[in-house]
Amino acid sequence: MEEFVQIDFKKKKASFTKSLPFSLTILLFLLDQGTKLLIEKNIPLNSVGFSLFGDFFRIIHVTNKGIAFSLGSSFQDSARQILFAFLPLIVLCFVVFTYFKNNDFSPFQRWTIAGIIGGGLGNLFDRFFRPNGVVDFIDVKFYGIFGFERWPTFNIADMSVLICGILLLISFFLTILKEKKKQERNPNDK
Repeated sequence: MEEFVQIDFKKKKASFTKSLPFSLTILLFLLDQGTKLLIEKNIPLNSVGFSLFGDFFRIIHVTNKGIAFSLGSSFQDSARQILFAFLPLIVLCFVVFTYFKNNDFSPFQRWTIAGIIGGGLGNLFDRFFRPNGVVDFIDVKFYGIFGFERWPTFNIADMSVLICGILLLISFFLTILKEKKKQERNPNDK
């Protein structure tokens, strides 16, 4: 007697829906690492490769052992390794765990979270496998705004984390507003 195997298509679709945004994670990681390799191979460390629009936009080759804005770059190697490599790795693992456990994220929120993870992995890879630290190469003139003549040099991973993080926060804010308006229209619904 043959047994009939029943496939739960609803679970398969949910699993696919949760996994698909990780294609963005992989794409961003590869784009980040690919651009960093190009910079390392073609532009000597601490020099400008080329400029556009005068000196408004430059591609340069610098490294950063700290975090955003080179914060912590003067810390001892062991402290930097713990604070800027292992702690973010633990946070990323927690984010991935929460991502798969939570069924309330919208598809848009899932894609933004995947973008944050991709950027985070790009810079973590540098912290673990590049002895000089994270490779940064995008340099933009900032005309003294916020006290910066030039914005701190950044990379694809930094852009991914920042842009996706802002979009995620906006989506959370809009979701809260939507729920609040729904509650105001239907105060008896919970």
